[in-house]
Order: sequence, then structure tokens, then C-alpha cells
Amino acid sequence: MFAGHYGVSFACKGVERRLPLWLLFLAVQFVDILWSILILLGIEKVRIVPGITATNPFDLYYMPYTHSLVAAVVWSALVFLGYRLFISQRSANRDRLALFLALAVFSHWILDLLVHRPDLPLYDDTHKVGLGLWNYPMPTFALEAAILFGGMWIYMRSTRSESFFGKYGMPIFGIVLLAVHWILFFGAPPGSPNAAAVLLLVLYLGFAAVAAWLERKRQVRAI
Repeated sequence: MFAGHYGVSFACKGVERRLPLWLLFLAVQFVDILWSILILLGIEKVRIVPGITATNPFDLYYMPYTHSLVAAVVWSALVFLGYRLFISQRSANRDRLALFLALAVFSHWILDLLVHRPDLPLYDDTHKVGLGLWNYPMPTFALEAAILFGGMWIYMRSTRSESFFGKYGMPIFGIVLLAVHWILFFGAPPGSPNAAAVLLLVLYLGFAAVAAWLERKRQVRAI
């Protein structure tokens, strides 16, 4: 999954308004950010095999440190503890904020479970699972769009704006996310695993920066 992960970011922001949207954008892709770095370091492995699924050419045959269930739990817990320590000791809501951020991290594995072929290990590199929706391109794309814009709807209801970019910037951004998703999954395959990893890192950081800019165009509604 790609664009759909960001729906969780928007939904979390709509419910817990004190977390910055850019941080939630990084949280929901935290596992893939680590994956990209470990691919570049040669620690985790991927092959480009056109046709291995109907939507993308990645044979994700070795990724125990980022995409196993145990790893997802561990990374989520570390994010919870790290953010909790970062927040002021006087903050009465630091546990809630840290929990939302950790849940955003863990949501990545849950959504990946829906779309991946059986390449997500439960622990280490064994007992791999995945429901395989990537083999059904249009239903998968529709699901990604529904999660993305469903989360965005929750966020938009919790904020307001009178400016053009404030009103229309996020929906346009959502369309751009879906367009990039379409190109990544249905366009020409990347030239190498490292090229794919670099491209994804650039996209993850770039999208977080755009989210931060657009968030400043909207104001939180009074509860």
C-alpha cells in the first residue's frame, strides 16, 4: 500500500489535533523509510520481477527487520517511548500523543497485510502472510483512494480555512498522491532496488514537507 497509508495520517490528525500532520505522514511510512535505508545498506533484500503481482514488480523476499509483525510492534513501541520522552514531563497528554503516533506506525503493517502477497513475516523471516490484494489492481486502487479520502474527510471536518490553498490544497494534494501511486504501481519498473529505495525516500520526505506547508493554511475548528 502507498497512498492509503496517508489516510491514517489524516484521520489521526482529525482526532488528535495536537500532533503535526507532517510527523504523522512520516509515522505511517516509518517502516518503509527504514526499509529504504536498509535496502541501500544491503541489509534487507528485494528483487525486481515484473509480473510477480498485477500491480508492482517487487519481490520482497527478505525484510525481517522492518516488515515482520514483531518488528512492527518493536518499532511502534520505540516510537511511543521516544516521543513520550521528547514531550515535556508537565504535559498531561503525552501518553495519548505518543500512543496515536505509535498506532500510526503500526497501521502500516496492518494495511500492508491487506495488499501484500505472502511476504510479510510474523517474526524473523518465517511464517509469511499477506492477503494479496495487489493481484486485483482496480479494487486495490479503489481501496487506497477510499482510505486516503476517508481520512482526509475526517481531517477537513476538524479544520477550516477561507483561503484558496486552505480550502482546495489538501484535496488537490490527495489527487497528486493517487497519481503518484498510479505511476509507481502501474508505470515502468525502477532500474534497480537502490533506485527504488532512493525514489521512495525522496517521496516520503517530500510529501511530509508538502503536508506541513498545507497544514499551515488551515485552522483547527473550535470544539
